[in-house]
Amino acid sequence: MKFISWNVNGIRACVQKGFVEFFRGADADIFCIQETKMQEGQLELDLEGYHQYWNYAVKKGYSGTAVFTKKEPLSVAYGIGIEEHDQEGRVITLEFEDFYFVTVYTPNSQNELARLDYRMKWEDDFRAYLKKLDENKPVVVTGDMNVAHQEIDLKNPKTNRRNAGFTDEERQKFTDLLDAGFIDTFRYFYPDQEGIYSWWSYRFRAREKNAGWRIDYFCVSESLKDRLKGAGILTEVLGSDHCPVVLEME
Repeated sequence: MKFISWNVNGIRACVQKGFVEFFRGADADIFCIQETKMQEGQLELDLEGYHQYWNYAVKKGYSGTAVFTKKEPLSVAYGIGIEEHDQEGRVITLEFEDFYFVTVYTPNSQNELARLDYRMKWEDDFRAYLKKLDENKPVVVTGDMNVAHQEIDLKNPKTNRRNAGFTDEERQKFTDLLDAGFIDTFRYFYPDQEGIYSWWSYRFRAREKNAGWRIDYFCVSESLKDRLKGAGILTEVLGSDHCPVVLEME
């Protein structure tokens, strides 16, 4: 099975930059996107052979997620069942016979960490949600998690130490997720790999200089470890300030 996740930073803009061509060529079993930035009816995507599931933010042009899957799921859930967290279209959960597939667009802590306190509550509640799913069957969770976990996950760790996405608090919450029984699949295959990122600022020619951050992940329940075949980051794919990440599983 092949899974792909991509923060498209506005699906309507990304479609103008070759999204559908990449999607068709990728031929993933499940393909999910974050930061769709649209409402229902603003775009019709013709993705033959796929079931489509969209979660829109209440606020127009903001956040939002979608999942496209070849196989129809047993059930679909939107959000995590907590009203405070479910206004921004950030989570979709698909249930299949032997695992749950969850896409997430984690809230950004924002400039001057204006939203860090909210982010901490989100992290705890989302982790609890995943753990509850995992009690029933294994979980594949993917998306823009808005944190570079280790110093090797971003180009300039020292100058970003207290910036959103690389605070001690956010990094610890990702550690807590791993400690709760989840595997960061890219690090599982490439524990010491440096210089591979999934997001680059549009400013300062950051992508050209590869001054990036690895903030997009595939994490899986420990019980899926033996089914892991490969993980990757498709740095050559353009169309967004993020690039797609991929997971292959038996």
